[in-house]
Amino acid sequence: MGRVQAAKKNIIFGYLGQIMTALMSFVLQHLFIRYLDQEYLGVNGYYTSVLSILNMAELGIGTALTYSLYGPVARGDKEKIKSYMQMYRKTYSYIGCIVCIVGLILAPFIRYLIEEPAIDTLTYTDLTIFYLIFLFNTVSSYFVAYKYSIAIAEQKNYIQNNVITITKIVSVTVQIAVLAVTKNFLMFLIADAVVQLLQKIIVSIYLDRMYPILKEKNIEPLSKEETDTVWNKTKALALHKIGDSARLQTDAMIIGKVLGMGVQGAVSNYNMVINTVSNFANIIFNSAISGFGNLIATDTKEKQYSTFKTYKFLASWIYGFSAVGFLLLMNSFVDLFVQLAGKDSKGWVLEPWAVYLIIIDYYFKGERIVLSNYKTAAGVFEQDKYLAIIQGVVNLILSIWLVNTRLGIIGIYIGTVVSGLIANITKPIIIYRACFDRSAAGYFVDLFKHLLTFCAVLIACRGIKQYVMPETTLPGFIIMVVIITVVFNGVYLLIYGRTEEFRYILARLRRGKNAGAN
Repeated sequence: MGRVQAAKKNIIFGYLGQIMTALMSFVLQHLFIRYLDQEYLGVNGYYTSVLSILNMAELGIGTALTYSLYGPVARGDKEKIKSYMQMYRKTYSYIGCIVCIVGLILAPFIRYLIEEPAIDTLTYTDLTIFYLIFLFNTVSSYFVAYKYSIAIAEQKNYIQNNVITITKIVSVTVQIAVLAVTKNFLMFLIADAVVQLLQKIIVSIYLDRMYPILKEKNIEPLSKEETDTVWNKTKALALHKIGDSARLQTDAMIIGKVLGMGVQGAVSNYNMVINTVSNFANIIFNSAISGFGNLIATDTKEKQYSTFKTYKFLASWIYGFSAVGFLLLMNSFVDLFVQLAGKDSKGWVLEPWAVYLIIIDYYFKGERIVLSNYKTAAGVFEQDKYLAIIQGVVNLILSIWLVNTRLGIIGIYIGTVVSGLIANITKPIIIYRACFDRSAAGYFVDLFKHLLTFCAVLIACRGIKQYVMPETTLPGFIIMVVIITVVFNGVYLLIYGRTEEFRYILARLRRGKNAGAN
């Protein structure tokens, strides 16, 4: 299967799965708001962040080993694949045990990381039990997750996507039933944990049958040079992991400790919408990582650069379009969504500047997603290994300082945006030099053009909104969605419709359509 065909298959299965899981997730969120208190919703987001920090024990070994598999998979070197997978399996088993031990040690101290619950029936004992269920889900993943790496290296990301989709559908269906019948958060978590455990057992058996080499015993150990290469990349990735956790996972913890679980519950609605949309976008870009890895192993730098620019242009278009919609309509959507669940939206809708900062960070994250994915595929980890640490420190200092001022939650997201922009400025310079042997000047010129276009469309659509939707109504919301879609995509098509990147994408779409017709 060629790179384009593999990416196409990954994208199709990814979108089908995402559509189904997104719809079910919104139904689940609706019932959650209707039946449970706001603080319970905050617990979900808070513990997800806590466990993400514990996952730092992985320190990037999975990324380093998956990168190392691209070459052997492309060559069909079965023995080398077995050797890397043995290292992967042993390492992940150790890591799973470490995360379990550290997580259990941390359990008694959870009460000191959370503001006292506002719900009388919610005790610190309850919060500890909830935490242990989240910990179980995380630890058990380590004993299966490594098996996906061969499929990913073979550009068969759709296998993992399909498993996630099926599991999500079953899990959410069970959770909806449990929530509707019991209205109990503990039973809600237990239902999800049982489904996830069954999924891991079934998937482990399935992947063993699909890749019999996972069960073979006659395995040649990796050479010292090969092992050193993996560990050197892992050392660099460890710094990325620590920095990313300090930047991306601490916001929820700061909110939970300083502002309370109720505020974190409100934030979770915004995260749900943004993550749903970004998951749709990331299907395209994450599906391309293994294709990038294969391209780097087999093609010229000029071809690599041309492909990179095409994906970068597409990211600017998709993230720009969705960011305009978010900036203009996010609070209106949350207002309507909460009211639909039968609750007063007061306390659920964040102040406008907090939302603006969340979306600004989302936009610039989209601007650098292809850079990050290409860097991962190319194994460029050492060159910017201190960048994530700098970002994490900046985020923590600014967020903790500003949240305790009058800015409150706005201060937290100022730290998030500022720390993110550090990467938008420095990462292109590092990656262009390391991957393409060229200056990043062209990257910044394109970034500036896309940003100008984005701002122009945003201002125009904001002016239209004042007349079409002066107050939040469902008909006005639907009309604005249509207007933003037509205006943004029309302007982008007018300005960039003749570029090399757009013509390449159009040619690929036409080729895929013709192939489907045949």
